[in-house]
Amino acid sequence: MVTEEQKGYYVGIDLGGTNIAAGVTDGSHKVLFEHCVPTDLPRPAHELAQAIYDMVKDMLADHKMGFGNIKSVGIGIPGTVNRETGMVEYANNFGFDHVPFVSMIKELFPCPVFADNDAKAAAWGEYIAGAGQGSSSMVMMTLGTGVGGGIILGGRLLAGYNLAAGEFGHMVIKEDGKPCNCGRKGCLEAYASASALVETAREAAKRQSDSLLNHLCGEDLDRINGRMVFQAAEAQDPAAAAVMEEFLTHLAVGVANVINMLQPEVLCIGGGLSGAKDKLLEPLRKKVEPMVYSRTSKRNARIVAAALGNGAGIIGAAGLWQMGEGL
Repeated sequence: MVTEEQKGYYVGIDLGGTNIAAGVTDGSHKVLFEHCVPTDLPRPAHELAQAIYDMVKDMLADHKMGFGNIKSVGIGIPGTVNRETGMVEYANNFGFDHVPFVSMIKELFPCPVFADNDAKAAAWGEYIAGAGQGSSSMVMMTLGTGVGGGIILGGRLLAGYNLAAGEFGHMVIKEDGKPCNCGRKGCLEAYASASALVETAREAAKRQSDSLLNHLCGEDLDRINGRMVFQAAEAQDPAAAAVMEEFLTHLAVGVANVINMLQPEVLCIGGGLSGAKDKLLEPLRKKVEPMVYSRTSKRNARIVAAALGNGAGIIGAAGLWQMGEGL
């Protein structure tokens, strides 16, 4: 049921390194329409802020709306976002180091502006309208270029003392293991990200030239992607099956660690690999179950796939007003 407070329209912006996606939602978190433009990096922060404003203004005009119809604007930004000061403290892909980027956006929009890290915004989207809807607590782990996510406890996004909570990819699961781009060794991200899966598959295909992986990629190993690995493993290709077994074993360790630490009602797997759904989740659940400390309890975390796909970022950003702390 939509309350009086929720009635109206909200803009959600998912800022990416390649594209800026924006949409308008109603009070029930339904996306009414959306638009996407290239991010065109590198560009100065003030120019990017203006491009975001212009995009939203044009999108609204295309649908015969104006800012008078909009209750708030929310934006998910790939970096460390200080919701209190409007500062993006660090965003490596944008070259931001303590840049008042959200404050720049706030100066342009004639309505309240809310901001957070993009992965946290996507997690919030899944919590309010997707896989975690109706749950008391949810953790989202996104498997993409890295492993990130968000934590919702007691209906609140956990920011952390320095705003960086949810960096699941940088827990060490193998002492003195593979180097990670964070500077440590043996991080979950180095073993269980989508990038790690693809890299391991390429190495396996190189070693075993008769692998189905080589056929699926047309002998061009740079074309191997996660979908091909799942496809070859399902066809019982030995090389791909071994890659998947190793990947799932490492991912299960990370998932079990998160469950043991936080004990959420729902643990949601997002990112491109979540599209595999039960092909990923069924074997993952079997591996995780014996590692969970509370495995004999009648209540344990449900491991599910993200439900909103690419829409999670827009829906979550549009719903950031529910967190308060508008800038």
